[in-house]
Amino acid sequence: MRRKTKLIHGGISEDPATGAVSFPIYQVSTYKQEGVGGHKGFEYSRTGNPTRNALEELIKDLEGGEAGFAFGSGMAAMTAVMMLFNSGDHVILTDDVYGGSFRVMTKVLNRLGIDSTFVDTTELENIKNEIRPNTKAIHLETPTNPLLKITDIQAVAKLAKEQNLLTIVDNTFSTPYWQNPIELGADIVLHSATKYLGGHSDVVAGLAVVNSKELAEDLHFIQNSTGGILGPQDSWLLIRGMRTLGIRLEEMETNTAAIVAFLQGHSAVKKVFYPGLETHPNHELAKQQTRGFGGMVSFDVGSAENADRLLSKVKYFTLAESLGAVESLISVPARMTHASIPAERRAELGITDGLVRISVGLEDIEDLLEDLTQALE
Repeated sequence: MRRKTKLIHGGISEDPATGAVSFPIYQVSTYKQEGVGGHKGFEYSRTGNPTRNALEELIKDLEGGEAGFAFGSGMAAMTAVMMLFNSGDHVILTDDVYGGSFRVMTKVLNRLGIDSTFVDTTELENIKNEIRPNTKAIHLETPTNPLLKITDIQAVAKLAKEQNLLTIVDNTFSTPYWQNPIELGADIVLHSATKYLGGHSDVVAGLAVVNSKELAEDLHFIQNSTGGILGPQDSWLLIRGMRTLGIRLEEMETNTAAIVAFLQGHSAVKKVFYPGLETHPNHELAKQQTRGFGGMVSFDVGSAENADRLLSKVKYFTLAESLGAVESLISVPARMTHASIPAERRAELGITDGLVRISVGLEDIEDLLEDLTQALE
C-alpha cells in the first residue's frame, strides 16, 4: 500500500465483528471469560483494549515496526521507553530537545539512577565522544524542537549497532508520512500523537513503535505494569485524525513554503530556521532522509519585546502550547515549551528570548501572510 492508502486501510480498518468501517469505541474495563484464562484475546483494558489495539496496529503499520503502543501522552510514552533501562544506565540525547523531555530526564529519571548527556547529534563525533561503558541508548529528536536541526538517523543507527546501543527517534515533527526512522535503522520510534497525528487539538496521546519481538515484549510488560495507557475514546479520536494526515501535511507544507519565503524577506526578522531552506546547514540531509520539510518554522525577531508585540497583534495565529493542528499556532519557546530548560542552557543552544515558533495550519495562505505582515509592521 502507498502512504495515503495505508493511512485509511492500515491497521484494523474495520470491525471484524460487525463490519463497521469506523472501528467502534470499546468503552469497557473487563471482559467475560468462559473459564479461567479462557478469554477472547482481551481480559482487562489496562492490558489490552480493542480500540487501543486498532490504533496500535495502525501506527505499527505506518512506521513499519514489529509492534505499536499507545500511551496517555507523549511524555508517558517516552517515560515508558526509558523504563527499559536500569539504574546506573546512561542515555545520550539530542541537545536541542523538547523542554519536557529535558525535564523528565534531568528532574525525574535521574532520581531513579538513569543518567543522561545532551549533545549536538548533528555531528557524529559528538556522540562518539560521550559513549561510556554504561551507555545503553541514543535518543534523537529530528527535526529538533525548536531550532529544527536534522540528525543523520542512518549514520547514528549504524554507530549504535556497532556499540550495541539502542537508537530511539522522536518522530513527532515529521510523522511517519514524511519520515520512517525504523527503515533507517532505528530500534524505537516515539510520537507525541497530540500533535500532527491527532491534528485537531482535541486529544492528548503518545505512541511508540519497536522493531523487534524482544522489545515488543519488554515494552508491553512496562505498559501493562505501569498503566499509562490511552483510553478507548482518545484512541478512536486519534485513529480518525490519522486518516487525514497525508492531505493535511501536504497542504501545511505548501502554506509553510510561502510563509518561509515571506519571513526571509522581512526586515524585522533576523533569522529563519527551516530545513527546507537551501541555507539550512542540514538541508541536503533533510532532502535525503525525509519526504517533506514539515510545517514547523522558527524565526528570531531580536528581543522578547519584539516577540511580545508580534504576539499581541496576530489574529489567525493562536498563542498556545502544542503544534501540528489544523489551526496555526504561535509560541515563544524560551517562555513556554522550553521554559523548564535553564536560561544559561537555552542561551548555549540559541533559544533566544526573541525566538518565535509557528506551527502552520490549514487556513487560507493569503490570510496567514496578511496576518504576519500587519503583526510584524
